[in-house]
Amino acid sequence: HIGHVYTTLASDVVARFMRLDGHEVKFLTGTDEHGQKVEQSAGLAGETPIEFADRVSETFRAILPLYNFSCDEFIRTTEPRHIAATQALWTKLLDSGDIYLGAYEGGGS
Repeated sequence: HIGHVYTTLASDVVARFMRLDGHEVKFLTGTDEHGQKVEQSAGLAGETPIEFADRVSETFRAILPLYNFSCDEFIRTTEPRHIAATQALWTKLLDSGDIYLGAYEGGGS
């Protein structure tokens, strides 16, 4: 998927520049394995969503060394470590009042 290569390339350029500038960088990339698009694509491929995600994830992971990307880690949104980190962030934002249930009226045109 050219979009995955393109966005990883852009991130790789920034990560390399920041390293050259003396910054400590942790460059993560991976696959988002949730959502309607994954479910639809899996159905079209005759696979379950997790079978589809496993196959696509391995394809994306295999691309990284071909382009010599400087990624430190590859993470999938279905991994327990991602789920735990996401839940911890959500809880922190909720506890701080940064997210809340409310009503919104947009300015619209």
